[in-house]
Amino acid sequence: MSRTAPSHPEPTRLVRISIRWILGKILGGIFVLWAVATAIFFGLRMIPGDPVEAIMGGPGSQASPEALAAARAQYGLDLPLAVQYIRQMGQLATGDLGTSYALKSPVAEVLGELLPATLILAALALLVAWVMALVLAVLSSRGGVVGSALASGLEIASAAVPHFWLASVLIMVFSSMLGWLPPVSSNSPAGQILPVITLALPLAGFLGQVMRDTMAQAQRSEFALSARARGESETGVLLRHSLRHAALPGIALSGWALGSLLSGAVVVESIFARPGIGRSLLSAVTSRDIPLVTGVALLSATVYIVIMALSDVLERIVDPRIGRS
Repeated sequence: MSRTAPSHPEPTRLVRISIRWILGKILGGIFVLWAVATAIFFGLRMIPGDPVEAIMGGPGSQASPEALAAARAQYGLDLPLAVQYIRQMGQLATGDLGTSYALKSPVAEVLGELLPATLILAALALLVAWVMALVLAVLSSRGGVVGSALASGLEIASAAVPHFWLASVLIMVFSSMLGWLPPVSSNSPAGQILPVITLALPLAGFLGQVMRDTMAQAQRSEFALSARARGESETGVLLRHSLRHAALPGIALSGWALGSLLSGAVVVESIFARPGIGRSLLSAVTSRDIPLVTGVALLSATVYIVIMALSDVLERIVDPRIGRS
């Protein structure tokens, strides 16, 4: 008499899936970092001008031809382009980001000083954007026709607002006219408000659009109908079921969202005179500071890769069905 084997996943199969998933993330991350480093290497060398001038203090340094030749030889800029590329990839593979041309300091130290300010700004903006998006999604699903139209209009308008225009309007209204908030960012809570709102509002509009559709589907789904049949109130269905499903697309987009915030930080940090990697990146590109530009780009890519991996893990926690395939 044969017995039916219990239908549960084999531990060895789950381990193989986990190892394959981790290896895939690591290899994918390495490929992304290599692609970013390659794009930065060739992109910066296509910009008109001589990077040696940045090493010698800029175009106005009036360095002698002998000094320029010595600096070019010291940094290997007199070598063929293919040799320069191989040398830089080998240097980056060892974790050596080089020395900033303009700041005359190791790039790793410069990034270590600037990164916390930008990460705090991006994290606060992501949190505020999530809160705004959830409020818009709830308003759209519970506010009837008027609430849905109002929320949809706010989402479209906020998603379409460029950072530089929004920052200018906020400074004009809340700093120049009302005098409530400082126009220049600082470490005080008041100095964080305008930069955070400038970054969060466009992202909130985009996330709200994505969450609204998912929440509407969740409200009409079978599990929502079953919960109502069991006597669950509309508020209970919203809090216990619909919000969780509406959050899934937002979680999936969190890596992209953080990358968008880091790119937006270039504009926001410049407008609000806020120290950070975004403002330093703009200055480094202008002065052709190749090591610093490369370091900032690789750091941003690394943060993006880590957040994407954490988003995948969080998706599997919120919806375990994702990890079963």
